[in-house]
Amino acid sequence: MVELKPEFLISDVAGLREVFKTPNPDSLSQKKCIDHLDKHARGFIARAPFLCMGTQAADGLADVTPRGDPEGFVKVLDAHTLVIPERPGNNRIDSLINIVGNPNVGLIFLVPGFDETLRVNGTAQVTTDPEILALMEVQDRLPRAAIVVSVVEVFLHCAKAFRRSKLWDPASLQDRSEMPSLSKMVLDQSTGAPEDPEEMAKLDAHLEARYRETMY
Repeated sequence: MVELKPEFLISDVAGLREVFKTPNPDSLSQKKCIDHLDKHARGFIARAPFLCMGTQAADGLADVTPRGDPEGFVKVLDAHTLVIPERPGNNRIDSLINIVGNPNVGLIFLVPGFDETLRVNGTAQVTTDPEILALMEVQDRLPRAAIVVSVVEVFLHCAKAFRRSKLWDPASLQDRSEMPSLSKMVLDQSTGAPEDPEEMAKLDAHLEARYRETMY
């Protein structure tokens, strides 16, 4: 592990403010934060097919997970409440375990082609209420549970990160074949991947089949 030089470490807000100036309280960056889902936030959420959700375990360990579905998959119940479906996965349910131990969550909504993002912070609960689950039916299947977020902060985030990264620029697309398959990488990190290319190809095909069969 890299050892950081203690003389350059910043350990308090005062130290941070020596590097980053205090924003003007009258600036838009300070005033843009609201406590509810207004028409613009709702419009953004209705277009978003993807979000990242940050949670924190009871012991403080942080985690971020991606969530994706057809656009508008997150439902706004009212100006202070939204709900996210919990689709089939590997049953690790890291985010749900974190939420029942520590309800604080942070969300970033992404819309393909938009350089701006929407950030929502709040507290979450996990529910199996049939009436709520029915709002998120896809391909005649309901989620087994849903994450209900009580909104505390809402604000739009500027385009700098996406413009620096050129995330939506087709010229920035990378060749997926330049890295091993997901199956290969996970097996290398755990039990060990087979040396036989044909056996590895079968495992990759099995994963693709599972994607098709268990998406919902």
